[in-house]
Amino acid sequence: MRKERTQDAFKVRCACIYIVLRYNGHVRRRIGDSEYAALAELRYRIRQFIRGSDAAAEEAGLEPQQYQMLLAIRALPGEDKATIGQLARRLLIRHHSAVGLIDRLEAHGYVRRDRSRGDQRQVSVSLLPSGQRALGRVVRQRLHELRGSGHALVGAISVILKGNKSSRPNVRNLGTQNRRHLRDKSLLKERSR
Repeated sequence: MRKERTQDAFKVRCACIYIVLRYNGHVRRRIGDSEYAALAELRYRIRQFIRGSDAAAEEAGLEPQQYQMLLAIRALPGEDKATIGQLARRLLIRHHSAVGLIDRLEAHGYVRRDRSRGDQRQVSVSLLPSGQRALGRVVRQRLHELRGSGHALVGAISVILKGNKSSRPNVRNLGTQNRRHLRDKSLLKERSR
């Protein structure tokens, strides 16, 4: 009888420790200065890249949104036809905004619209050679810049991801022997950090 109570108490204690570690690891974990700095750096690098993309698009005679649309059309897998709905979702814009953007690209001779033979409501969009050339000029410049300075972007992301992984306790992988040692408060504090 006493042995059962001891085992039950041990199970309850382990469950409590698991809850405390999980709670401290996920909800109340202190955000470190390096994570704030990494997030600020990441946002800076993204803004810097977008601003450079906008400038490169304008140099190539495209509006920034036109460049984004051409890139979205080109980036779809080979067999997929780019529909206006797909493109609107990829650019996070409304359907009618995508239609207006495609109208402007079509007027410049960058894209062509084709109606589906089976369903006249379905419209696909494809790049024309002039659109491919304009897109190629911008993409070449953007890839060159990313290859030169992309390590800073990757570094900021890495700091954020490392901070997230290192703060999570892994109680599931602890063996029974190790769980028993967690009863000691000093070890409990070390595990929750």
